[in-house]
Amino acid sequence: MELIDRNQIIQEFKVHTQDTGSSEVQITILTTRINHLTNHLRTHRKDCHSRRGLIRMTNCRRKHLNYLKRRNIEKYRNLLQRLKLRR
Repeated sequence: MELIDRNQIIQEFKVHTQDTGSSEVQITILTTRINHLTNHLRTHRKDCHSRRGLIRMTNCRRKHLNYLKRRNIEKYRNLLQRLKLRR
């Protein structure tokens, strides 16, 4: 993931002006990295090290989503719709 994409994601999903680490931003960054790695693994099926990283990222995203769901259910539902995730 390039730095340009990361800054664009932060600008789109930030909660306030100095926001770089809110749950929404972290979930979005993780989702883009997961999508990129999923495409990589479609062509390189035997890359077990990347597969382990993918599993770790999905677990981290799931924990962030659970936290957001506990804290603010409306933001959680809105984020799921914006990212087109199903849960």
